[in-house]
Amino acid sequence: MGDRQAPVRPEDVRRVACIGAGVIGGGWVAHFLARGYDVTAWDPAPDAAERLQRLLAAAWPAVTELGLAPGGRRDRLSIAPTLEAAVADAQFVQESAPERLDLKVQLLADLDAATPEGVVIASSTSGYGMSEMQLKCTRPDRLVVGHPFNPPYLIPLVEVVGGESTSADTVAWATRFYELTGKRVITMDREVPGFIANRLQEAIWREALHMVAEGEASVEQIDAAIVDGPGLRWAFMGPCLTFHLAGGEGGMAHMLDHFGPSLEAPWTRLTAPALTEELRDAMVAGCDAEADGRTISDLVAERDRGLVAVLRVAEELRSGRP
Repeated sequence: MGDRQAPVRPEDVRRVACIGAGVIGGGWVAHFLARGYDVTAWDPAPDAAERLQRLLAAAWPAVTELGLAPGGRRDRLSIAPTLEAAVADAQFVQESAPERLDLKVQLLADLDAATPEGVVIASSTSGYGMSEMQLKCTRPDRLVVGHPFNPPYLIPLVEVVGGESTSADTVAWATRFYELTGKRVITMDREVPGFIANRLQEAIWREALHMVAEGEASVEQIDAAIVDGPGLRWAFMGPCLTFHLAGGEGGMAHMLDHFGPSLEAPWTRLTAPALTEELRDAMVAGCDAEADGRTISDLVAERDRGLVAVLRVAEELRSGRP
């Protein structure tokens, strides 16, 4: 990070500051506490401390069942009276304020001014790019997006991406730190509005709204279509690898060559991209890389084992309903 003071190593972080203690911020508090960190939380709401304790009480049985890290305890939480006090001795800062750009811009500037030099500051924003949030910061090179999924104490995915002024060292540091806390990290190559997972979720969500509005499907039918259909496979094998298997022994190449023309069919309200040779080759190469030497037969066996496991758990959940 240039000539400025370098941050502590991700492996040496012991104290985390969580700024904002709502659903996402409180979920981060639960995650970091469960992983054995000392956590200082701050939220300007007058009832924030009480709400946070209720959230922790609700989350703790689940994180305990998953397995606490050594030192994972709820009593390692402290509530700071001010933002400045919260970050005074922080070695990492996770900001989780409401999704308002003006609020984020000012809050990140305040955090940048108050946080010790060299400490990485991450934002939980679900849609804004860091480039548009770090504008007022004096040291924007240390700010990065660390986008979690609700609840952060259970869902492992975090999307990490820097802004135009974020240093590559900061992105690498944040990626390593989140991994050490047990997260599965996607380190994005560039900023994209809404990041990756939210854009995929949004595509399904918008089509669902269209279908309900047009009387083409009910809410129950839409949820069942995902829960009892592709959602089962997506739990362990994403949409790209799923379609890779749809091509049989020919994999993604055969699937695109055979079913490519169906992209022009009006199956959704989204406009499909042109299936150029470059896009086709990129999809084929991507599936080959993700397969990492596993043959189609290997992947089919892996898929089937995963489906059996997921179906058993799903059935247990259904049978346990009142």
